[in-house]
Amino acid sequence: MENIMTPLLAEVTRGPEVESRHRGYIAVTDAEGRVFASIGDRDVPVCMRSLAKPFQALPVLTTGAARAFGFGGEELALFSGSLSGQDFHVALVKKILARIGLAPDALQCGAHAPLHRPTAKAMAAAGEKPAPLHHTCAGKHAAMLALCVHHGWPVANYLDFDHPVQQLILKTVGEMVGLAPEDIPVALDGCSAPVFYVPLRNIALGFARLAAAAPDSPPGKIMAACLAHPRLIAGDERLETILMETLPGRLFAKTGAEGGFALALKNEGWGVAVKIEDGASRPLNPVIIHLLDRLGLLSPEAREALQTYRQPAILNHRKQEVGRVRPVFGLTVSA
Repeated sequence: MENIMTPLLAEVTRGPEVESRHRGYIAVTDAEGRVFASIGDRDVPVCMRSLAKPFQALPVLTTGAARAFGFGGEELALFSGSLSGQDFHVALVKKILARIGLAPDALQCGAHAPLHRPTAKAMAAAGEKPAPLHHTCAGKHAAMLALCVHHGWPVANYLDFDHPVQQLILKTVGEMVGLAPEDIPVALDGCSAPVFYVPLRNIALGFARLAAAAPDSPPGKIMAACLAHPRLIAGDERLETILMETLPGRLFAKTGAEGGFALALKNEGWGVAVKIEDGASRPLNPVIIHLLDRLGLLSPEAREALQTYRQPAILNHRKQEVGRVRPVFGLTVSA
């Protein structure tokens, strides 16, 4: 039975027919919470996952920890990113931990192979096992540890929901998305840190507040750091980095697990939040490129540079093209 509640965002073709469909939600707001465009239920609860990272990084600035440890733009960007586990990511995480006087084994995010496939293959060929330093959330955890050291809080249980660092982060996330902490359901993320359920429009609001923030404010400094260091937000061959390098200084792009994506549009002062209902990452590239085009952000040059991501080909095991993933939604932006 067709789902008539959630709008269709992308189709997957095989030959002349549509084989699969991905549905979802989109919200575009300004820093006051005014909704300029939306698709589907703008109030649908979304588990933020890694979309919360730039907000989770803010206490490093607001508490003075960044100043105390000499953290600059690179560290702030790393704290806000979902890392691919490339060598330059690992090196910076090590540098941060050394600066706060902790060893890599203080990271409690667990371990997985680097998201950057060439790095993962090179490690496997060398017989090296992935470590927490390669985890996509290593930067976020390093920021939490820095806050603990700065405040003299215990490090061993820094991931507990009632730990001071997690309570500070929850309060900060709430301030950015316009919700009281008690109104934010909390769950456990893949990296074992607390994670937050927030209505889609409130996620867009948080990213709009990043986009519109005064340059000398903590959110403005996070935004500037992310714009200046796109490879530290994700890594090579990742959509976030590709978008930020293609449109330099125009947007901060951030992915979240389970089909979440958000944008802070600098010139417009807008935030954008996207959720693919089935949690798939496959439709995100074409959906985000199409969305940026509908919002009028793509110059002819940018449109050409991003063309391969608009309707990515599906290849079989002999590298033959058998279908495409294509966006199928319209979007009207109100003034």
